[in-house]
This record gives sequence, C-alpha cells and structure tokens, in this order.
Amino acid sequence: MTKRPAFNRVEEVMHSGIGSEFTGAVARIEHRGRVVFERAYGTTRNDRFAKPVYCDTRFDLASLTKLFIATIALRLAGERRLELDGPLPDVVPEWRDTPHEAITLRMLLAHNSGMNSGADYRAILNENVERVALTAPLLAPPGERVLYSDLGFIVLGVVLERAARESLAALLRTFFGASPVFRPRARERPRIPATEDDGWRGRVQGFVHDEKAYLMGGAAGHAGLFGSAADVAAMTSAYLRTSFPLASEAIAEQAYDPVLRRGLGWALKTNDENSCGRWLHRSSFGHTGFVGTCVWADPTRNLQGVLLTNNVYFGREAPLETGPSLRIRYYEAMVEDLNLR
Repeated sequence: MTKRPAFNRVEEVMHSGIGSEFTGAVARIEHRGRVVFERAYGTTRNDRFAKPVYCDTRFDLASLTKLFIATIALRLAGERRLELDGPLPDVVPEWRDTPHEAITLRMLLAHNSGMNSGADYRAILNENVERVALTAPLLAPPGERVLYSDLGFIVLGVVLERAARESLAALLRTFFGASPVFRPRARERPRIPATEDDGWRGRVQGFVHDEKAYLMGGAAGHAGLFGSAADVAAMTSAYLRTSFPLASEAIAEQAYDPVLRRGLGWALKTNDENSCGRWLHRSSFGHTGFVGTCVWADPTRNLQGVLLTNNVYFGREAPLETGPSLRIRYYEAMVEDLNLR
C-alpha cells in the first residue's frame, strides 16, 4: 500500500498565515482525480463573533466567480446557443455602430476586448452598473492587447442572461447545482469568513466584498459567488479532464501578455513570479480572487490546488513581505510534499 504524503510543508505554510494573512482558510489538493489533502484553518473572524472554519465552509470566491461564469459561456457556446467568434450586437444592441461592435465572446473571455478594467464604486453609486459597463469607453481596440477587465465580465453576465433568457443564478443552478450560490441566506452568513471593514459597509460578512457586485445586488459576472473548496475543485476538474467541448481551448493561450497569458476565463502560467510559484508546469492554468482565493491546476501532473482565505480581513494593503506570498508558498509546498518537482 502506497504511503500517503504527510504534507508537512503545506501545513507549515498554512499555520504561518493564521492571524496575520487570514483569519480562516481551506486548502484542498487533488492528484489524479483524488483528494489527497483537505484541511480547514482558523476562524471566520478575529473577534468575539468568530466561528470555526470547516472544509465545507463557503467563502466569498471574489474573481473565481469569473471561472464559473466563463464555464457557463463555454457550455452555451458548445451547444451553439452563443457564437464564440460571432458579433454580439444581436444580444447587445447598445453596441451597434460603436467601437464595441467588434467585441466577440472570445475577447470578453480572454480579457482582450479593450474594455476598461473597472470603475471606482464611489463614482457610480447612483448609476446603473450594468449600463456603466456596457457604455464605458474602450481603452484599446478590440483584440489588440490584454486588459484584465471586471467590466468585461459584467458584460459577459449580461450576454448570458439575455442569450439564455435566464438569470445568472438560474444558469448557475442549471450547470453547477445547488452550490456555489449568489447571496447566501441570512442564517448562513455568520458561518462565512468575514472580509474587510471597508469604511463604507463596516465589516463585510456574508455579503459580497466587491463593491460593484454589491451595487448590482450581489449577483454579477465578475464577482458575487460564495462557494467551498470542493465547488472550485469540481469546476476545475472539468478542465483537467477536458470533459466538455471547448474545455481544451479554454486552457490554451488565446491572448499573450508578458505578465499573465490568457486562456478563455483562465489565466495561464507565464513566469515563476505568478501566484502558482516555480514548480507548476508552464501549461498550468488558474485564477486568483481579490479577497484571498486562488486555484491552479497542472495538466502535466493531473494536479490541482485550491486555496480559499479571507486575506483582506486585515486590510487590502498587504503587509510588507520578506519573501514569497502565501499563495506562492502554498503551491510550491504542494508540489514539494507530493515529490513532484
């Protein structure tokens, strides 16, 4: 019988972050389709209202939401309900006879649509965020270069809802079942790790941290999902297995960027300074979320690691670090503990 790895390095990394880099976390590692490690750490917050974190605790997934929304888009495209490279003005008539008219679904997914990265919530408090996203001036011609864009994925959410004639929440249930969810129920909120005290809403817990998604009622294409490490791993496994049309295309380079290449929805390892660290193969694909969430998968090793934390609890300005980030330390430790370097 093969002895299971002890994951001593991973444990050391995770314990080193409790109380300074996060209050609560879940780390999950799958190798060859099997869960080989899953542990929960810490509590939901750092005060008298704290509750323990468990492996099935739902976290604010932040921009990992984009992966779930991208998966829905790719599945609809695989069913020919959307065209990956066709014009969008039939679905987005607001773009007719504008520079946006050349934007395709592929460009939205690859972040090379030319759309602005975001918008300061303080400037749009009294605006319709969907309309802001649809009409914001482009920063570059469509297809010219990578500009990571929340606004692009807000628009993607609009495209999906209009094309399918269903809400994002309904589409999510169709393709992913009962979990993950937008807008957790009130009774669940105290069990969700809190994020930042942002000076606007106070300590945010059980409500989406992202301000634009919050202004949209908590359900948006770029942020808003709450889910467990198992939810993220299940979604990622579909790409490792290439179990649906366009999955292989999604994890291949679609748009080059010297910092972080882009697939369809996914980021692709570009250098050893990416959040996956040094040891994952260049073919690895992943994504991060602002609040402290992350997933990376290495198809050459049939390996994936999910890391969910509430890193912004102690403020969005990360403390000065004398070495690699928690994410890099975690992914490098994962490979080392599995003896896969």
